[in-house]
Amino acid sequence: METAQTAGTHRTNGRIYLDKQSPAVYQALVRTADAVRATAAEAGLDRLLVELVNIRVSQLNGCAFCLDVHTRAALRAGETTRRLGVLAAWRDTELFTARERASLALAEATTHPADALAQERAYAQAQEVLDDDEISAVVWAAITINAFNRVSILSKHPVRETPAR
Repeated sequence: METAQTAGTHRTNGRIYLDKQSPAVYQALVRTADAVRATAAEAGLDRLLVELVNIRVSQLNGCAFCLDVHTRAALRAGETTRRLGVLAAWRDTELFTARERASLALAEATTHPADALAQERAYAQAQEVLDDDEISAVVWAAITINAFNRVSILSKHPVRETPAR
């Protein structure tokens, strides 16, 4: 079995790339993300809403790598730079729909579950505009991106410049 010491590509900045060091576990997480994406689609959540959840959770966690990946995905799916630019302050704008606001609040409560009062408020808000399948899909999306955030943050996955196309 190849170790991080013998495989220099498994390390960066003194950290192992968790996804490369334990690929079977990482692939299980990828399969979970695929299942969550399918569940969200089946529940009627559009790709942009899921990407907003991914980005907002990644903002809260400070995951540059996931922010890069999901911001680009949101832009490809048709999200505007204006909305992405104010996403961190979504409560202070009128740019997000009631469904998006409820989903963002629920994603934040999932990311910071120790705040029981915020969690109760977010869940109540979500129940006003989302059905049970949609609530479940949003929570699973937030749980999954939280896991990916931890992998990327602890691995120190770099954000590199991409060549212009």
